[in-house]
Amino acid sequence: MKKTVRVVGAIILSEADEVLCALRSPEMSLPNYWEFPGGKIEVGESIQEAVIREIKEELNCEIEAFDIFNDYTHEYEHIFVNLITVMCKLVNGIPTASEHAELKWIPKQDLKSLHWAPADIPAVELLSK
Repeated sequence: MKKTVRVVGAIILSEADEVLCALRSPEMSLPNYWEFPGGKIEVGESIQEAVIREIKEELNCEIEAFDIFNDYTHEYEHIFVNLITVMCKLVNGIPTASEHAELKWIPKQDLKSLHWAPADIPAVELLSK
C-alpha cells in the first residue's frame, strides 16, 4: 500500500502579479521539474505554519500565508502526494535558492511554459486562467 505524504506549496505573488517558481535540483526526486516551493507538513503544524517554516528554511526569506488555493492528491509510482498550495506574499528578505537549482518570477499567464511537477499542475492550471 502506498504512503500519502502531505506537503505545502507557496504561491508567492509579487506586486507585479508574478509567481515565484522553483526548479528542482538534480539531487532531488523529480529533478528538473518546476514547483511551488514548500515541503512536508510536520505533526501538529497548521498548513500556514508549515508553509511559512518551509519558505524560511528553503529560501531564507519571510512570507505571510493567506488562504488555501488548491488541495490536490497526485499518485506517483511509489507514493501519493497531497499538495496543498497556499496564497502568500513576501514580507521580508529576498528568496535565495539553497536546495533548488533556480528560482524565477514568472507572470501568471506564462506559467504553463515551464515543465511542472505533476502534483503542481492543477494549481498552475487554476492560476493561469
